[in-house]
Amino acid sequence: MAAITAKMVADLRAQTGCGMMECKKALTASNGDFDEAVKVLREKGLAVAAKKATRIASEGVVDIMLSEDGKTAAMIEVNAETDFVAKNEKFQEFVRGLLTTIIAHRPADVEALKTLPYPNSDFNVEGKLKDMIFTIGENMNIRRFLIVDGVLSTYIHGKGTTGVIINFEADDVCAANPGFAEFAKNIALQVAAMPVLYLNKESVPAADLEAEKQIQLTLMKNDPKNANKPENILEKMIMGKMNKFYEKNCLTEQSYIKDDNMSVSQYVAACAKEFGGNIAIKGFSIYERGEGLEKKEDNFAEEIASMMKK
Repeated sequence: MAAITAKMVADLRAQTGCGMMECKKALTASNGDFDEAVKVLREKGLAVAAKKATRIASEGVVDIMLSEDGKTAAMIEVNAETDFVAKNEKFQEFVRGLLTTIIAHRPADVEALKTLPYPNSDFNVEGKLKDMIFTIGENMNIRRFLIVDGVLSTYIHGKGTTGVIINFEADDVCAANPGFAEFAKNIALQVAAMPVLYLNKESVPAADLEAEKQIQLTLMKNDPKNANKPENILEKMIMGKMNKFYEKNCLTEQSYIKDDNMSVSQYVAACAKEFGGNIAIKGFSIYERGEGLEKKEDNFAEEIASMMKK
């Protein structure tokens, strides 16, 4: 049995970032073989990943990949603890590999994705994720993904802060027009730039409409100026308020960002006429990085004070 020295343990810890006892056990198990000890620790990636899993991972990237024929798009959000890691080339390559896997295998959900083989490696996706956590030293999480088929336009904003996919219904004469790509990108930019909840008036759930009407009715009745107005007048006023609601929250009713003299639906109609065919926006998807996740708040004063006590 080879003697395990403190320097061997320290060197292994410096390379792997694992704890002293973990390094010593790995060296003992490998009879002092450094490379074999690294392998042992990598094989224990589950334990390493579990320890880091309590850390908040709210940074990361949103990324999109199109299939070779351009008829399928996959969008994914993968989180890490810091923006520094999100900009790491290896992290970005990992995300691209996930998108390649999604397009190739079309998994139903994240758990199904984790069971699939990761491209050009001996790992499945879950194993590759654990290896990335081990290698980079931060908690990471494959949060969500989606797959969209059809006539598509995609847009990534801010190097992965926001991702948008637009799905169109467009006949061949429009889709083949040289101006269609710019038109489609403009719609994607609209969704990225303007808060939007619904595609059009028809897609707003009845419950949401009723809730908004009740809010507006309550506001009106609480306004002294409306105290003596009859119900039918209040109803007409509510309709005006609802039009504003549609203009704010429905994509097709919004003012077009590049020309506020027309709505998005009017812009679509104008382009369809110019291209000599028919176009409609079928749907949209948007991911905002870290949306709804708890953010890590660093208190450097407390951290320094804590370090001074050790």
